[in-house]
Amino acid sequence: MKPLTLLLLFVVLFSCTQAPKQYWQPYDETNQISQSAKHENPRMRYTLIQSKFLDKDALWHPFERQLNKFGAQKYESLAPYIIEQDILTIQGFIAAGKLSYEELVTFYLFRIRLFESNPKTTLNAILALNPNVIEEAREKDINKDRATHPIYGMPILLKDNINTSNMPTTAGAALLEHHIPEKDAFVVEQLKAKGALILGKVNLSEWAYYFCDGCPLGYSAVGGQTLNPYGRMIFETGGSSSGSGVAVAANYAVAALGSETSGSILSPSSKNSVVGFKPTIGLVSRTGVVPISSTLDTTGPMTKNVTDNAIVLDAISSEDAQDSITLTAPRLVNFLNATNQASLKGIRLGAMTTLEASDSLYRLAIEDLKKAGAEIISITPPKVNLSGFSSILKGDMKRDIPKYFNSNSTAEFVTIDVQEIVDFNKTDSVLYMPYGQGRLEGVVGDTLSAVGLTNTIKRLNADISKFFETPMQLHNLDAVLSINNFYAAHAAISFYPCLTVPMGYSNEGEPSSLTFIAPSFGEEKLLTIAAAYEAVTNHRKTPLGYE
Repeated sequence: MKPLTLLLLFVVLFSCTQAPKQYWQPYDETNQISQSAKHENPRMRYTLIQSKFLDKDALWHPFERQLNKFGAQKYESLAPYIIEQDILTIQGFIAAGKLSYEELVTFYLFRIRLFESNPKTTLNAILALNPNVIEEAREKDINKDRATHPIYGMPILLKDNINTSNMPTTAGAALLEHHIPEKDAFVVEQLKAKGALILGKVNLSEWAYYFCDGCPLGYSAVGGQTLNPYGRMIFETGGSSSGSGVAVAANYAVAALGSETSGSILSPSSKNSVVGFKPTIGLVSRTGVVPISSTLDTTGPMTKNVTDNAIVLDAISSEDAQDSITLTAPRLVNFLNATNQASLKGIRLGAMTTLEASDSLYRLAIEDLKKAGAEIISITPPKVNLSGFSSILKGDMKRDIPKYFNSNSTAEFVTIDVQEIVDFNKTDSVLYMPYGQGRLEGVVGDTLSAVGLTNTIKRLNADISKFFETPMQLHNLDAVLSINNFYAAHAAISFYPCLTVPMGYSNEGEPSSLTFIAPSFGEEKLLTIAAAYEAVTNHRKTPLGYE
């Protein structure tokens, strides 16, 4: 064999066996933690930031060859077709041949590696990446003539309490680090059936923030501390769907799914200047989603704009025989048309006097709504008592966690209940529960009977519903205006859907959102109103450093 041939053969063999490049290097976070101890917000006084479990380089190692071939020049050339673009615009670029589904997915993977491998930009947002996603995108390119829904070929990230059969579903908990369910969650099945691509899983507040008392939002043992791209170590991420909000804000995917019991979509959406929808309980299935409360839980979309939100909601809302409450929801609504030619003329909206008096951005939002044709009526909702709300969460979680593991997990995890979770965490409290586990311990100690739980739910629903119903009926309102996740608990127990849209930024640069609240199954009207507001304001800005 000739020397040159031997040399080429050696190069090929060496390149095939060479270990992937190390992109992430754990760093000394002592100074960051020391600085955070002075933060005026006690929930941002961090004990740790980096994950002690996650090997970040392992996330992108499966794509090493494709990403290196893709390269920085290709990434820069495709950015104008992807960054801050909505789904319909991206689909237009693909139809015109300027972009392919494979390039779209590879762009996001490259971007995730670029920012998440750098200690100065990492948001600790990504927990897992679908190792097959590039091949799946290739298949979408081949079969794109079969697309029947705008979600086709769009890369979606999932909060890591939503089951996936080829990636772990951890709820952020060390106990579930290697928990890979046998079946996708029902909402994931719906996305895949319409052609969406599951890009990966994102961080969250552990156990959807029903874990520790007063602890940081966006922290989990598996993922570490999620950080806000608008102000790393400065602003909270919101919770518990923190990774979903952060990842969408930083343009890591077209959209993400979050979950909410009370504020867990609204909070991180508003904190990260994205559009978040908490649908009516029953519109979207919860099968295969790690629960807090079967009474109040729902999954929902988090996107950069209202139109994308409508597209994702349309893709995931469907009847599910395993989640019987979905069988009672109306199914004749076309969310895809809800944002077309949206108008505020003739729309009557209730503005809360307390928020008018205290929030300048809220007042400016009201003026914008008036200019666009909406009629604004100042309201003072009746005082209501939320006493017993936490009893619903504790009572449901105590019963729903074992049901989930019994029916949506694998044999290794089938017997898990909240007591076992608490006991496991105690075996290494520093690693597994650095902020304690007060809420989980409260669940274990709950003594409310099944009958008592049912009666509490009925009583609170009847009492708290008056908070919205009274002014809405009195003034014939289409929706009530709130901010961020204010009154999320009131909406949750009233079974009212909420849609939050960016309404600007504080003088310090912290995002804030206007939240529209309507009666049960008023999603179509909320989308129409929110789209009209977004069209005349367009407040969302890409976070600096993540353009």
